[in-house]
Parts: sequence; structure tokens; C-alpha cells
Amino acid sequence: MPRAATLPLDEQPMDVRLMNGVASGVFVLAGAALLAAGVMWLVRAPQFTIRGVEIDGDMGRNSVNTIRANAMPRLRGNFFSLDLQQGRDAFEAVPWVRSAVVRRVWPDRLAVRLEEHRAAAVWQGEDGNDRLVNSFGEIFDANVGDVEDEGLPVFSGPDAEAAGVLAMFRRLGPLLAPLDAAVEELHLSHRGSWSVELDNGATLELGRGSEDEVIERAARFVRTLPEVTARWRAPLEYADLRHTDGYAVRLRGVTTKTIN
Repeated sequence: MPRAATLPLDEQPMDVRLMNGVASGVFVLAGAALLAAGVMWLVRAPQFTIRGVEIDGDMGRNSVNTIRANAMPRLRGNFFSLDLQQGRDAFEAVPWVRSAVVRRVWPDRLAVRLEEHRAAAVWQGEDGNDRLVNSFGEIFDANVGDVEDEGLPVFSGPDAEAAGVLAMFRRLGPLLAPLDAAVEELHLSHRGSWSVELDNGATLELGRGSEDEVIERAARFVRTLPEVTARWRAPLEYADLRHTDGYAVRLRGVTTKTIN
């Protein structure tokens, strides 16, 4: 028996075309409904609940149990529905955690790799709250008491300049070493003026300028100071390097002197 010929779409009667269009729409809606139902099943299926977290990386300041206790209550969703960015934020909210990389491990686990802050200095905030500066020059919140035995230097200045203060500290440290003194405190004023407190009790006013200009003044001071202290046989108490043609010093028990 010969097959019935199929008319082109534009030659089919209007009611037939309408019926075909409705049928296609029903199939599309049914497929979307099935897809949505499948997604909802995945979201709610108990077998995909996150049942474990593998933690790797830096854990010098926190234990695995502490990290889990702080981060897990912040996680929302199961293996499929968990927002990995939300998971990252949850672990980075743990004290001392600088960054976290979170990935799924089939079928019900998370793998987390952590990087901790490495404290480089204590940061004296303008609001009176001390925080810490890490090795990248980033200010972060943590219990300052955790580092009280580590002999960290103390920085202060505008928060946005923390990285610059750390960079200056790293250059000044080796430069001032011939004085048998270490930088105990480093301050940057809002006007851009630098001052240093040394661990031998001396204070240095380094003044303003670019980093290289300040370092050049400090280097000149270090080169010539031994002659001054040897002549007067007195230790340094204060030095003002803000003069154009030299610097002024105050030695313990000696009147202030200007060195050209």
C-alpha cells in the first residue's frame, strides 16, 4: 500500500499546523519539567550530601578540626548545589587563612587547599585596634596575642600604604645593620614623612620623599655616624635627617650637633 504524501509545512491546513505547533510546545514544556525535576532531585538527594572535607596546605596556625568547625556551618547545599565561591569564602573567613581553593571530589566530598597568612609586622590602626601585616603587605585581622613572642616590628600609617611600609622596612633593615640596631617601629605619617624607632632606643626622623630618596639619606647617615659617636664617645639618642645639607643628632649626654 503506497505511503501518503506529506505536504510541505506552508501547504498544510491552518488547523494541522496549529495542532503540530501545540504538540511541539507540549513536548518542550514536558522536557523542561523533567529537567527541572531532575535538578531538584539532585539538589535534595541525601546521597549527595557533603560528608567529608579533605584539607591540605598551610596549617601552622590552625588545626584541621578548628578549620572544619569554623567553615562547615557556613556551607550551604550538597555536592551539586554548593557554590564553590561561597565555599571558598567560608574557609577564608577562618582566622589566619589567606586564601582557599575548593573543589568537588565525587561523590560527596570537598578538597580544600589552604594558604595561611605569614605575619611580618603588627599594624597599629588609627582606630586603636592592632592588626597584622602579612608577607605580601596585606593587613589582616587575627589575634595579635598569637605573635607576641615573635618579636615582630610595629608599623603604622594609612592602611592603603601597608605594602609600601613593608617594602621600606625590608630596605632599611640591612642598611641600618652596621649601627648594631634593628628597626623596632616604622611609622609613615599622612603627609608621607617616615620615622624609625630602633631597638637600642634611638629615634630617626627620615623625612619625606620617594623610597630611593629616603634610603639615600639613611645610607649617608649610616656612613658618617660612626665618626660622630667615636669622637664624642656617646651613643645615638636622636637623629633628624630632614635637613637638605646634612643631619642633626643628639647623643646621650651631649648637646645636639648638626653634621654637614
